[in-house]
Amino acid sequence: MRVVEIAGIGPGPHACTILADLGADVVRLERPGGGAVSSGPTDLLTRGRPSVGIDLKHPEAVGLVLDLVEHADVLVEGMRPGTTERLGLGPEDCWARNPALVYGRMTGWGQDGPLAPYAGHDMNYVALSGALHGLGQDPDRPHFPMNLLGDFGGGSTYLVIGVLAALLEAKVSGRGQVVDAAITDGTAHLNAMTLGFLAGGGHVERRASNFLDGGQPYYDLYATADGRHMSVGPLEPKFYDEFCRLLGIADVAPDRWDPQRADELRRLIAGRFAQRTMADWTAVFEHTDACVAPVLTMAEAAEHPHNVARGTLVERDGVLQPGPAPRFSRTEPTLTTGPTSPGSGTRDTLAAWGVDDLDGLLDRGVVTQT
Repeated sequence: MRVVEIAGIGPGPHACTILADLGADVVRLERPGGGAVSSGPTDLLTRGRPSVGIDLKHPEAVGLVLDLVEHADVLVEGMRPGTTERLGLGPEDCWARNPALVYGRMTGWGQDGPLAPYAGHDMNYVALSGALHGLGQDPDRPHFPMNLLGDFGGGSTYLVIGVLAALLEAKVSGRGQVVDAAITDGTAHLNAMTLGFLAGGGHVERRASNFLDGGQPYYDLYATADGRHMSVGPLEPKFYDEFCRLLGIADVAPDRWDPQRADELRRLIAGRFAQRTMADWTAVFEHTDACVAPVLTMAEAAEHPHNVARGTLVERDGVLQPGPAPRFSRTEPTLTTGPTSPGSGTRDTLAAWGVDDLDGLLDRGVVTQT
């Protein structure tokens, strides 16, 4: 599968990283010198594909991009709605050269709607989706999980799902289509289970008051003697019984289903965890069904035996990074090239895609080689 990526920031590059990890032949088109957040050899959102430096404002640039599109299966862009149309690279322009092209568009608000023309960032999109209000265990204010939930959960993940679905449809119809992936839409979709709980009366829109948001003492984080934390989540009765036994509170724990004694149970659990270190408790609970795990840093996670065995986090060229996901039974995704600097692969990549007159394109400043 061949993908033309018009470089952006955040979820668009992450989506193309996923596609590259899974074996797609992706070419990244970016402005000479890169964007505002380019970080060179540690920019993991550029791994797995070469970079072509291109000046999209040059009169010849549009024709070059359309030449690449003619041989591609997918184009991915993350500009404001209408920008590629003004450049002459909108969906209709591309379909005139390649009717089966899947045109992936990654934005925060979507291609239409009252907010579509305006700027925003992850937390704005998550806020408007309704998801941010319930995040965290602080009754006074919500807490946002960096840009994991919006950019990459509701954004790039849904763009990849849409692109793959559209590719399957195109094989039947012979026609491409636009994939309008909006972070707000995707994040709202991630909240489907909670919306179901809300509709059924099993959820209240108040932080730390529900089954899975820290409202229950048996689904929460607890501090250890060394100031670290353990994640505790034994929801099912048999797992909870195992948890109480290993924590040493089986004979004194109040009824977990009695809401009047929830605070008492929470204090009991907290008091026990505070008596020993995270390492001590990890040794107690590991390899059991008690549903307890230490809260690790990213560096610690890379060294955990389970993650090591699966290659969940790997080091390559001195950079800690995630291994490809998901896994397959017959074909194995592998890391290919590392992060690329803007324009470092221009000549070789364009030659591989069958572009002629490379010297002329370079001499005229249409593309750059670093």
